[in-house]
Amino acid sequence: MNGRHITLFELLGFKIRVDVSWLFLAVLITWSLAMGVFPVWYEGLNPATYWWMGGAGMVGLAFSLIFHELSHSVVARHYGLPIKGITLFIFGGVAEMTEEPKEARTEFLMAIAGPIASFFLAVVFYLLGSLGAAQGLPVPLTGVLTYLGFINLLLGGFNLIPAFPLDGGRALRAALWYWRGDLKSATRIASGAGNGFGLLLMALGVFSLVSGNLIGGIWWVVIGLFLRGAAQASYQQLLTRRLFEGEPVRRFMTHETVAVPQDLPLSRFVEEYVYDYHYDLFPVVTDGRLIGCIATRQLKSEPREKWPYLAVRDLMVPCSEENTIDPGMDAIEAMALMNRTGTSRLIVAIGDRLVGIVALKDMLELFSLKMDLEGPG
Repeated sequence: MNGRHITLFELLGFKIRVDVSWLFLAVLITWSLAMGVFPVWYEGLNPATYWWMGGAGMVGLAFSLIFHELSHSVVARHYGLPIKGITLFIFGGVAEMTEEPKEARTEFLMAIAGPIASFFLAVVFYLLGSLGAAQGLPVPLTGVLTYLGFINLLLGGFNLIPAFPLDGGRALRAALWYWRGDLKSATRIASGAGNGFGLLLMALGVFSLVSGNLIGGIWWVVIGLFLRGAAQASYQQLLTRRLFEGEPVRRFMTHETVAVPQDLPLSRFVEEYVYDYHYDLFPVVTDGRLIGCIATRQLKSEPREKWPYLAVRDLMVPCSEENTIDPGMDAIEAMALMNRTGTSRLIVAIGDRLVGIVALKDMLELFSLKMDLEGPG
């Protein structure tokens, strides 16, 4: 388990995770299928059967989402793009890319891989359901297969809507990028379409609420808000990348470092460093040499009552590629490393000489200042 994510298994080299929000969605889907969908589609079955069908339908949907995102991930890996894993969360699934495609063709192929995978599953499930019915298999089994065929058709069709960050929106961005040769302009247009589609879904949600469909209305509003936020964030991410790409870390790092001595008791480390500076990573220096680092999350490995009797050296770890970088590293690579490791600070060193610290907060503040002074351009 990592934060709010639970790792389920590994498939084709990709870690499959589930966010805790998916657990709420899984319960809601099971309840909706057992109490609403299947009793209408297949009348006369007993309540226990409907709940069994609802659970099976939920598991099948989870499989379908993983298969959809796995197709994106396989194509991304083929073109050399790193994927952290696949995570199911309350709005579906996401393949966690740490880098953006370098060309329009790559993004287009990645984008359409998802809907193609969903349409493939739709055909497979429909055929299995039809063949099962023809062979006289139980109605609950063929009913679940038919539902999964329908939901994959819906999943593939919805994702083809040309509104970023849906797959159709990514395909639209790729086409505009190829046509215009300008990723920034293509992203602005595709994100605008996503923003507009989000507003449309929110309006549909309000109409549903007024019409008395409380649950459906709330879901449309929430999904619309999510799509709007994701569309706007995608454009901001591109602007951020344009600002930092090609710039070395030394331009953004601070030389005023807060280093920790190795003999300092953990209790004093917490009181005098963690609580005073609020950093999540500190370099450990002795006689001017960088000998290791200590992260605040490492404190959780030892009970609080032991802190006065342990020193920083007891928990510190050697500096590595996960937390220490060279001042010449590209700033975008540094930000990708922060995203991959979940830390907001990196130690900047040359050999065993500490030369600075680069913090995500400082980089984002610079980005905000640049946007205020120059605008998005």
